[in-house]
Parts: sequence; C-alpha cells; structure tokens
Amino acid sequence: MDLNLAEKVVLVSGASKGIGKGIATEFAREHAIVYIVSRTEGNLKLATSEIKKETNNDKVNYLVGDMKDAEDIKRVVAEIKKQHTKIDVLINNAGGPPPGGFLEVAEEDWYHAFEQNLLSVVRMTKEVIPLMLQAGSGRIINITSSSIKASIDNLILSNVMRPGVHGLTKSLAREFAKDNILVNTVGPGKIKTDRTLQLGKSASEKSGKSIDDVMENMAKDIPLGRLGVPEEFAKTVVFLASGANTYVTGQALLIDGALVSAL
Repeated sequence: MDLNLAEKVVLVSGASKGIGKGIATEFAREHAIVYIVSRTEGNLKLATSEIKKETNNDKVNYLVGDMKDAEDIKRVVAEIKKQHTKIDVLINNAGGPPPGGFLEVAEEDWYHAFEQNLLSVVRMTKEVIPLMLQAGSGRIINITSSSIKASIDNLILSNVMRPGVHGLTKSLAREFAKDNILVNTVGPGKIKTDRTLQLGKSASEKSGKSIDDVMENMAKDIPLGRLGVPEEFAKTVVFLASGANTYVTGQALLIDGALVSAL
C-alpha cells in the first residue's frame, strides 16, 4: 500500500519521547519531512538524532515549544512556514494530566489540564488549518486516551478533557470535510511509555503494592495479555494521516489490545 507520505510536511507535538516519538519515527520511515516539538531541547536533540539514525531520513527537524503557550504555538508554525508553504499532517499530542480523584485535584490542576490537553489542540489546529485550506487537503490526528470511551478511575482530569478533544474532532471533521481535511481521534490504551509508568507508580503508592505487581496486573487486564508499544500505536496513526486514507474522518479509535469493553 502506498501511503503517499514522501516529502509531505508533518508536525508532531509532544514528540521527544513515548508515543509522539514513535509516531514521528513511523512518518520518517515513510520519507516524510518531519518536525517534532516539545518543551525540552535536550530531549528533542536526542530524539531527532535517534529517529534519523533509525530511519535513514535526514529530513527530521525539531522546534522547542510549550503547547500550553499560545505564542509558542504561533512561533512553531511560523518557523515551519519559513521553510514550506504547507503543513500536510498535524498530530496533536501532549502529555496526560496528573492522576487524582475529584477531591484530590486543585483548581489550578483543572486550568493546567485544560490548557495542555484541550486548548492546545484548539490553538494548534487554528494555526494549521488555514495552510491546509490553501493546499486543498490535510490530515489532523488528535491523540487522546482510552478515557474518550470509558472513564478511568483516578484520572478525573483526563476523563473530562479527553472527550472534549473528540468533540472538537467531530465538529472539525464535519466542517472541513468539503475541503478534503480529514480529522480523527486516536486513543491509546496501556502503551509502554513514561506516562504509563507514572500511572503505575501512582497506583502502587495508593494500593501499597509493588510497582512490579501493579504493572503485571495492568497487563493481565488486557485481553492480548501485554502492554502495547509506541510503534504499534504509531502505525495506525500514520495510516489515518496518509493519502491512503480517503474516507475515514470524525472517528474515535482506540488502540488498546481490546482492554476497553465499552462499545
């Protein structure tokens, strides 16, 4: 299958580690021109070097930017516009909000989660869509969580913010379908990332169980019997963002090894 991604300009936020890095790597394998963004330059430099080496693609670039900062978002897109007249693919990805129940999270945590996980998607998309309209096509993938389908205990912030992102996805998909801009939401289940380890540590502290026991039980809950890896998640994202996808838009897809039983 030809994914038609060679020389396409791809912007991936939250891409110095974990799922974001895995997504950027798969785009690089397809010979795309890839821009990765995160807050920490050291992590970005390392990720860029590793992706280039793994994929033999020298067209991997990094830009430092905090997705909670509206001016950073504008600057990142402006920097890409200096080099290219378009952005073909936008991957909106950001680290998940901290764990906690309703009475545990402070008011400032709500604002932080809103800016990082919902408003950042709005802001970035608003900067990029005009370029896609000018080009006559585009693909946007919003990375969320399995909480878009079923709430997760001790993750009240994610349970509230992530479904909001899919509400945005659905609205954008309908509004811009006529312009050949396809927009989808993809939610990970339990993927081997720093985020999953963080949640495991939080569960360990609450339960008194060892982190090893918590992670083992986490895997047992998955019908496939194991945690996923970023590369598995990334392959589906790359298909949805590619020229091979011509009709899937406005959808919420979980990549979770059948963990979530909700329809």
